[in-house]
Amino acid sequence: MADASMWDAEAQTFDDAVDHGLRHPSARAAWRALLVEVLGHEPLRVADLGCGTGTLSVLLAAEGHEVTGVDFSPAMIERARAKAGAAQVAATLVCADASAPPLTRGGFDVVLSRHVLWAMPDPPVALGAWIDLLRPGGLLVLIEGRWHTGAGLTAEAAMQLVDGHRLFGTDVRRLPDPELWGGEITDERYVLTARRAD
Repeated sequence: MADASMWDAEAQTFDDAVDHGLRHPSARAAWRALLVEVLGHEPLRVADLGCGTGTLSVLLAAEGHEVTGVDFSPAMIERARAKAGAAQVAATLVCADASAPPLTRGGFDVVLSRHVLWAMPDPPVALGAWIDLLRPGGLLVLIEGRWHTGAGLTAEAAMQLVDGHRLFGTDVRRLPDPELWGGEITDERYVLTARRAD
């Protein structure tokens, strides 16, 4: 995993990617629909780990969830806070290492991470820390992919990681919808969900 300074340098242009900034209404609507389908409408306590510029944190807060976003890049968190302010939503945005988030164990209904687990220096250890944040029965949501560049995490590899932890009801849904990504894709992208068993 790169150090925070690399992500600080990326922060200024990070939202230029359609699926990062969700500036286009159709992309925003597609991500909203996906998250509503996965999480439902009931207000939940959500930890958004590796939240970057806070796009999903703000989107979820706007839906009425109590969101805590964590990212180790100060520049990303600064932009996330500005984004939440502009949207006039309440979201707690913390500058800290997402691989070991300083959050309350068992304090969240949902732990969400988008395109972060694959980049962790020790994915099984990070995943264990994330699961610790969930209440019993809480939902783990991993949005990941294996890109044409060779980077990322296949769904099979993600399922193997999850199988090594105290989870049940694992499900993988492919995400080929071009509205999510700003165009057609040829690589593997998916959302994996599972619930904490204890």
